[in-house]
Amino acid sequence: MSFNLDVTRRSFLSSGAAGIGLALRSSRVSPSTSYEPLPSERQVRWSEMEYYNFLHFTVNTFTDKEWGYGSEDPAIFNPTQFDADAIVEALKASGSKGVILTCKHHDGFCLWPTSTTSHSIRNSPYKAGKGDIVKEISRAAGRHGLKFGVYVSPWDRSQASYGTPQYLQIYRKQVEELLTGYGPVFEIWHDGANGGTGYYGGANEKRIIDKRHYYDWPATWALERKLQPDAVIFSDVGPDVRWVGNEKGIAGETCWATYTPLSPDGGPGSPGDVQEKQSIVGTRNGEYWMPAECDVSIRPGWFWHERENNQVKSPRDLLDLYYDSVGRGASFLLNVPPDRRGLISDNDRAALRGFRALIDQIFSHDLAIDATVNATNVRGRSPEFSPKTLLDGDRYSYWSTDDPITQADVTFDLPRPTQFDIVRIRENIRLGQRVDSFMVEVWTEGNWSRFGEGTSIGSCRIVGAQAPVTTTRVRLRITKAAVCPALSEFGLFSERV
Repeated sequence: MSFNLDVTRRSFLSSGAAGIGLALRSSRVSPSTSYEPLPSERQVRWSEMEYYNFLHFTVNTFTDKEWGYGSEDPAIFNPTQFDADAIVEALKASGSKGVILTCKHHDGFCLWPTSTTSHSIRNSPYKAGKGDIVKEISRAAGRHGLKFGVYVSPWDRSQASYGTPQYLQIYRKQVEELLTGYGPVFEIWHDGANGGTGYYGGANEKRIIDKRHYYDWPATWALERKLQPDAVIFSDVGPDVRWVGNEKGIAGETCWATYTPLSPDGGPGSPGDVQEKQSIVGTRNGEYWMPAECDVSIRPGWFWHERENNQVKSPRDLLDLYYDSVGRGASFLLNVPPDRRGLISDNDRAALRGFRALIDQIFSHDLAIDATVNATNVRGRSPEFSPKTLLDGDRYSYWSTDDPITQADVTFDLPRPTQFDIVRIRENIRLGQRVDSFMVEVWTEGNWSRFGEGTSIGSCRIVGAQAPVTTTRVRLRITKAAVCPALSEFGLFSERV
């Protein structure tokens, strides 16, 4: 079986991309030609979010485990102070744009009153069996302006039918319930868990499935597309968003948004069966637009454990992770697990507030905003593609060059000596990922000196320096590109405001 990963991309190229092209054709100078593969509109919207949160919360929170066995008594789940609004408020205060809830982890316990199993919140003491954590979090997210996503593990250690075709009917019914009963979903999260030891309805055995074929992922993805067409689907092989290949929250220094997933033996990749080192980097000129998502927990574990209360990542740790994920063209998915009360712990909340303060301090003021900008080439000499668009705050207006020009410079003359240590660059990803390498230089003592350089840019690239520099001139050099560049933003920032 091969996965038809490009279904959404084909439909986009025949509809959404054409619409973008028509909007630009009113100009006397033709827009830059798209460089395929291109993102769908749902992928574009997802890229704009950049930072959002995981909530790992289930029976494991009460058993002090990371992976439940599937034999847990539902009576153990009883968060007596659960407050969805307080949880979501803590996430929003950190700058988060969305929240993904572990609606069902590997233990099979469902946080909503599903019709598919008794191993669910329906048989817990929480609200006398009338509770629905999924509904409470989804509604709180809506009230506070965050998008809502669902994690639903394909592995189920509680189900007697796991490993048989009958289980797939149960799993898809669970997916259907989550995608029809809780409003709009921005992301559907499938991990690569593929069986092992478990309770399995009392069998207490190890079950190994054919991870390439058992789940029949194309059929599940088709169901999800039908029920939530605007949601991105995440797995090791997308089809919309890929795993970055580690749980450290770090993308590769080079991290392409394009990707051709391969298994360790060189065949087609599948969830739980990919070359993890390749996932970190992506594939230059890969077959699919499939950007990376960087998942990591604010604590050592994914679920809350009291012993880890003093091991919460610091605001500076979170800022560095932001640089290594969002700053490399990926997204930052930070897990913040509620405790047994059903609240975010004080240490976690403090770290989130501190992280937001750092982000606001650094990125609230673009030091390049008043610069005079010149480029060695402007497409058709048109104001529409002027390098001034790099400072207008619009992700989709862009500076571009004439078609044959794939190496070009943009110079920013600052009105006064300016100190900075952070540079942020964006491509107009609606036109594809075009740049292969770039360099940033500063004018020092009558000469250009190197500030930093890199390869992939994509939706966001952040380049930092070991120490701040002070200058009146900055130069961005596109040293290699597959086609003429189409850059939408260039900004200068300082950590030492």
